[in-house]
Amino acid sequence: MRLEFAGALYYITSRGNERKIIYFDEDDFLLFLDILGGVCKQYNWVIHAYCLMNNHYHLLVETPDANLSKGMRQLNGVFTQSINRKHRRIGHLFQGRYKAILVDRDVYLLELCRYIVLNPIRAHMVNFPDEWLWSSWFCMVGYAESPTWLSTNALLIMFANNRQDAIKSYREFVQCGVGKNVWDNLQHQVF
Repeated sequence: MRLEFAGALYYITSRGNERKIIYFDEDDFLLFLDILGGVCKQYNWVIHAYCLMNNHYHLLVETPDANLSKGMRQLNGVFTQSINRKHRRIGHLFQGRYKAILVDRDVYLLELCRYIVLNPIRAHMVNFPDEWLWSSWFCMVGYAESPTWLSTNALLIMFANNRQDAIKSYREFVQCGVGKNVWDNLQHQVF
């Protein structure tokens, strides 16, 4: 059983079965984001950062109502059913259960938001966050309109009161995180 309580913050990742891809075309990324939006609405979740990679995804999820397990069952279950139906597949899409790490908001919120959007760079898929479409980066820096479930404004206000200054500071903060290891302080699935 996972530790769940109102207002908890979790770093979540879920990987494709046998490390295989879970998004077979561009529309599958959009489908996942649409399903994520529905889960956020249904379960009152707030997403602080996300990154969809080819064979896994990363989320930083706040659960005001202590319902992580229910929401994750809905997210991964509905996405799997949709992908299987669309691509005429059968069987598991994800490798086992998702990984959830409880996060100390005051200490690691910003660090994990940065870590999540830098995943495509660490994986040597791109050189800059601007080159990967499937993360919260584009909403954070104002390239795309932020969905209601993504806490863009709440995160940017931590950098500056003026939006343009906040975006500039956020960009610099993310750039300083390239090559940084955030997992040194992980103990017993609590960060």
